[in-house]
Formats: sequence, structure tokens, C-alpha cells
Amino acid sequence: MTPSVIANPALAPEGEKKIAWAGQHMPVLNALRERQLGDGSLKGLRIAMTIHLEAKTGYLARVLQAAGAEVAVCGSNPLSTRDDICAALAAGGVTVYARYNPAPEEYRRFQELTVEFEPDFVIDDGADLCALLHTTHRRFLPRVKGASEETTTGVKRERAMEADGTLAFPVIAANDADCKHLFDNRHGTGQSSINAIASLTNLMMGGKTVVVGGYGWCGRGLARYAHGMGAQVIVTEVDPIKALEAYADGFRVMPMLEAARVGEIFVTSTGDREIVTTEHFQVMRDGAILANAGHFDVEVDVHALRALAVSEEEVRPDVTEFRLPDGRRLHLLAKGRLVNIAGAQGHPVEIIDLSFAVQALSLHYLIHNYRTLQPRVYKLPHEIDEEIARIKLDTLGIKIDRLTASQEEYLHSWRD
Repeated sequence: MTPSVIANPALAPEGEKKIAWAGQHMPVLNALRERQLGDGSLKGLRIAMTIHLEAKTGYLARVLQAAGAEVAVCGSNPLSTRDDICAALAAGGVTVYARYNPAPEEYRRFQELTVEFEPDFVIDDGADLCALLHTTHRRFLPRVKGASEETTTGVKRERAMEADGTLAFPVIAANDADCKHLFDNRHGTGQSSINAIASLTNLMMGGKTVVVGGYGWCGRGLARYAHGMGAQVIVTEVDPIKALEAYADGFRVMPMLEAARVGEIFVTSTGDREIVTTEHFQVMRDGAILANAGHFDVEVDVHALRALAVSEEEVRPDVTEFRLPDGRRLHLLAKGRLVNIAGAQGHPVEIIDLSFAVQALSLHYLIHNYRTLQPRVYKLPHEIDEEIARIKLDTLGIKIDRLTASQEEYLHSWRD
């Protein structure tokens, strides 16, 4: 096993403070640490993780480590990795292969090293580690017993692997759990991305026309939070049902080419590529702002924008100005990568508490059930989702009703 590869071990004390702060505000994960994860089932297992490597992820790694697992982590985005968190984790015995903004070949090598850790289980983001295990690193496949997936994009890739018969182990679609996508994708992406855009640009959101590309759970959150900041929101979609839903929710709906002529701020959240490209850049107004809240840096076609521009300059931290031949300026945030984590601090801690509770219990479920599971993509059992929600409600001091025996009988009978 290759030792940790990080930027600066001296940053560990600062990273410790940030991990401790996150841990104070993750009561659900703390409850699971004492309950389910304390049953000894993780002892001696090797867990490979790739998630945005910042304080909240650092705390998840620490929780798994405390449960007895050996943990190796790498970043899932070169611009979201925090060097102080890497240093703190490495100092505490977690194997870390990451540094902020590595060269592409180094970033790839970090992922390879994490797979070469020879994991028993994988916590994946975008199916990056799963893809390596099923292509160039197949020799490590036999040991892997299962994986859980954090993102919509990753679940799509793993379902494609299942469909063509490639998938070699069971995967829990952690992203599809209610306690993940209803809160992380919608409220987490919505709040953190709109906050990031406002912070990076120092511009007012109220009154501006914000174009949201895609109306999945992330798009719903973006539209809601932009509207809450006073923006006029336009949604673009390819799915007629989602388009109709956006209309019914009170937003204007139109094709991206039409929206490109009137939008002032563009935020993509589709999980697909080339959502905003040359034909759109050519009709945008001077000063338009481009941001991506999807997974990979392919939603805003940065290569096409660069080919179209006559000059490129960083005019503010994480704000790149592209000047077009006619003098118009388009401003790309965070190099087209995830704006909320590459250009800011990511989702609120309390939101990630729920998401990582899903990840932890997905892993726990796999450990206890992988022998009976097929190499397919599974949704987390609903009763586990409900347990996470109940723990969260308990930490908030919120009580809810329970069905009486009579009510249960009525709901499950057709005779009444």
C-alpha cells in the first residue's frame, strides 16, 4: 500500500479545527456512530472513498475509522480538495491521495492509488472508482464486495454498467435515498450554489434573470433558492413532465437558445454534457455569468467558449472573463466545475449529515447483505431511510404521530 500523498502535512492543525466543527453539527452521523456502526461489522475492512475532500467528508472518514475500518480517500473534484483536511486525515491514520488542483494525470493517479488500496467496499462519487475497477484495474475486482454511490451521475453510469452486464458487484444508489436527494440535491445544491454565485461575483441576485438548466432535484432547488433571492427564473428542460412541473411551480420554461438571449446568470444541473455551448454563447448578453451545479465540468462547454474568445483573464478569484470578438464578456465561475464546492464550501453541514448517514448505512447494509445481493444497482431499503429521518427529527426535538392499529388495518385492507 502506497503511503499518503498530500500537499503539506503542516496544515493538519487547521484541518482538525474544521473537521471538529463539522462533527459538532452532524448529530445523525454521531448517533449512528454509537448505534449501528458500533456493532463491530466494520472492523478490519478496507473502505475506499472518493467524495469532495473537505471537512464534512473528513468527518465521515473519521467515523468509519472509529468503527474499525481502514480508510483510503481521494478527491472527486480537483478544485474541491482542501489541503488542510488532507493533512489532518493523514496525521490521524487515514490514507489520503489528494491535493488541491493537481495536474490531470496526477488526479487520475490519486484515483488509481485509492483502488490499489485493495478495498472490500467502495463509497463512490460519479462512479469514478467503479469505472477504474471495471476497466484498467480489474485485478482488484475480486476483493470488492459492494459500493454505494453519492451522485445522480454516478448512479446513471452504474445502471448503464448493469444494463450491459458489466457490473461485477452490488451497488446501493445512495443518491436515490429520500434522505439524500430530497435534501442534499434540492436544498443543499440550491442554497450552496446560489450562495457561491453571490459570493464569487459580489453581485445582487434580486431582479436578475436566472436560467436553470434542468429541473431534476438539483434544478428544483436552484430555481427555488434563486427565486427566494428575488431572481426571475427561467427553466430549460428536455423532459416534458419536468418542464410542465417547472411551469406549474411558477417558472418560465423555454429552450436554452431562447433563454440565452435574455438570461443574466446561467446555472446548469443536468448531469449531461454541452448544455450551454457555442450557439448560446453567440447570443448571450454582455456580462452574462456561467456556472455549473452538475457533476462534471462538461455542462458548460468550456472548450467551445475558449475557442470562441479572443482573450481570457481571471478578473476575480474563480471568475474567468472570456472576451468575444464583438467585445462582449462572458464570465465563467470555478472553471466550469461544481460552483458550490470548487468555488465555495459546498452544502451546509446539516444537509451532508443526512447524506453521509445514508452513505454510512448503505455501507452497513452491504456489509451484512452482500452475499445475497446480485451485481445490480439497488435502492436503500425504505425502513433505513425512515430510521435516518426519525433520528434527525429526534435531534431537532420534533415529535410526530404514529398510526394506530385501526389506521394500519384500514390502510392495508380493501374490504372497508
